[in-house]
Amino acid sequence: MSQAESGQLDIVLMGREFRVACAESEQANLKAAVTVLEGKLREIADQTRANGEKLAVMTALNLAMELVQMRNSSGLDLSGTRRRMKDMQARIDEALAQQEQLF
Repeated sequence: MSQAESGQLDIVLMGREFRVACAESEQANLKAAVTVLEGKLREIADQTRANGEKLAVMTALNLAMELVQMRNSSGLDLSGTRRRMKDMQARIDEALAQQEQLF
């Protein structure tokens, strides 16, 4: 992997080079993602002998399945989190408004 131009990064997956747009602040995360993806591609290629587009689709499905399982097992409820954050913001705004009236 190398930095091509500002905001771009050259990566290698399964021996093929790709140039991807990536903010400099996200390059470390992208490099970590490339490592994970490369490992998963190789794992599935070894298990199935698939290659090309079929390998890419199978790998994407496996990673998506892992993500869904993690979300389900972690009990993340983003809609509930957003609602609680809005409620907290409303309470903060109300408290600040009351403080402003004192001065």
